[in-house]
Amino acid sequence: MTSQQHPNHAKADAYGARFKAEGISHLINGESVPSSSGNTFENITPIDNTPLCRVAQGDASDIDAAAQAAKAAFPAWRKTSAVERKRLIHAVADLIEEHAEEIALLETYDTGQTIKFMSKAAERAAGNFRFFADRAESAQDGLALPTDGHLNYTIRQPIGPVGIITPWNTPFMLSTWKIAPALAAGCTIVHKPAEWSPITAMRLAELIHKAGMPPGVVNVVNGIGETAGKALTEHPDIKAIGFVGDSKTGRAIMRQGADTLKRVHFELGGKNPVVVFADADLDRALDAALFMIYSLNGERCTSSSRLLVERSIYHDFTARLTDRVKRIRVGDPFDPDTEIGPLIHPEHLTKVTRYVVVGQQEGATLAAGGGRPEGLEQGNFFEATLFTDATRTMRIAREEVFGPFLTVLPFDSDEEALDIANDVAYGLAAYVWTRDITRAHTFSHDLEAGMVWVNSQNVRYLPTPFGGMKSSGIGRDGGDYSFDFYMETKNIDIALGDHRIPKMGK
Repeated sequence: MTSQQHPNHAKADAYGARFKAEGISHLINGESVPSSSGNTFENITPIDNTPLCRVAQGDASDIDAAAQAAKAAFPAWRKTSAVERKRLIHAVADLIEEHAEEIALLETYDTGQTIKFMSKAAERAAGNFRFFADRAESAQDGLALPTDGHLNYTIRQPIGPVGIITPWNTPFMLSTWKIAPALAAGCTIVHKPAEWSPITAMRLAELIHKAGMPPGVVNVVNGIGETAGKALTEHPDIKAIGFVGDSKTGRAIMRQGADTLKRVHFELGGKNPVVVFADADLDRALDAALFMIYSLNGERCTSSSRLLVERSIYHDFTARLTDRVKRIRVGDPFDPDTEIGPLIHPEHLTKVTRYVVVGQQEGATLAAGGGRPEGLEQGNFFEATLFTDATRTMRIAREEVFGPFLTVLPFDSDEEALDIANDVAYGLAAYVWTRDITRAHTFSHDLEAGMVWVNSQNVRYLPTPFGGMKSSGIGRDGGDYSFDFYMETKNIDIALGDHRIPKMGK
C-alpha cells in the first residue's frame, strides 16, 4: 500500500510523531509519569502491523497511585459548583472540536477504523461532553415525597472515585461516553484504556487537562487487563467500575469486585438480530442491515450480526444482499472511499477467520468473502463476509464474531422469528422491519433485548437508555440513567411537627 498511500497518511504520521518519539506514559494527578516498574509494551497499527509507539505498562502500584490521586481530588471536585463543572466540561468539548481532524486520523491509525466513519468521531464525542455538561446543574436533583407530619426529599450525590475500562473498537468516543457523565456527576476517575488502542484515550486526557480540569480528577493508567485492569477492579478506594467489552471479561470483573462490593455497569457483547418481514420496505431494510454489520469494520457491540428473513422473500433478498456485500470496498482506511479497513490486531483477525472454517464445517453457505482481499497481504484486512442458509444451532448464528461477518437465517412465522431472535445468550439490541404497526409493537415487547429499533438502523439519541439484557450487560447509559450509576440516591426525612414517638423504659 505504500506507493498508493492516501495523503491522510502523512497527516496521521505528523500527528503521531510525538507518540512515536516519546511513547505513551500514564497520566496521574495531572502529571505524565512512566510505570513504576519501567516496563512498556509495543503498540502497532493494524494497517501494516508496524510499531506506532511504546506504551507504559502499568501494574498494581500505578493503579494505586492513580486511585490515591482520584481519592484526594474527590472532596474538592464534588464540592465544585455545578456551574463550574458545566463550564469545564464544555471547555473540553470545545477542544475536542478544535482537534477534530487530529482525533479522527489518530483513531484510524491506531484502530484501523475507516476515516469515512471516524471523521465524525470528534463531533459525536464533543456532543457527549456538551450533553452531560448541560446536565451537571440537575445531576443532584431528586424528588419531594411529603407524607403526614414529615417531608421526605431525595438528592443524588456522587459515589466517589470510579474506574472506567474502555474497549479498542472506537476508543475515543466510548471514553467520552463514560467520562463525561462521571465528571458531570462530580466523580473522579481512573481510566484504563484497551491495550490495543491507547493513543486517543491519552489524547482525550491531555485535552481534558488543557481545558483546566484540576489534577487528580481524571487519571489514566495504561496496561494489560490481567494486571492493571484487575488491580483497578479490586482497589478498595474505587467505588464503581464502568466497563465496555466482552462478556467473559465482564464476568471476571464482577468476581474481582465482589470483595469490595463494587458497583458495576457493564456494556458487553451481542449477537443482535435484524428481523425482516415480507411486508417491510425491503430497500431500506437492506441498506440498514448492511450498514449495521459492515460499518466500523463490524467491530461494534450493536452490529446486526444475525439477519432473519421471512422465507417468502428469502431467496430474492439474500441474492440482492450477496451482490451488495461483494461490492463493499475493503482497503486503505485513510481513503474516504474505503468502507472496511483492517481489523484491530492479528489475534482478532485469526479469531474472525476461524469462524469462516466453523461456518463451512457446520454446513452454512459461504456466499461472499471469507478471506484476505487480494493485494492487501500486509495488515489485518478481511473481506466483508456473508453466510446464508444457516440454522439457529450453528455457532456462527450464536456466538459473537465481532467482525464484518453476517449470518442469514430464514423463518416462516412471527412466532418462529421471535423464538430464533431470543434463542441466544445475548440481549443487547434488535432491529425489526415491518409495516404492520401492531406487529412492530408486540414483537418489540417480546424481544429479549435492551434496545429495539423498528424500521431503522441504530440511531443514538443521548437521553435514551443504552444497555442490554442477559449476557449483554448490567445497567444503562444515557441521560439521567447514567447518573443512576455514578451517584448515590439519599433520602432525607424532616419532621414537620411533634409527631408521636413511642416511649420505652418509663
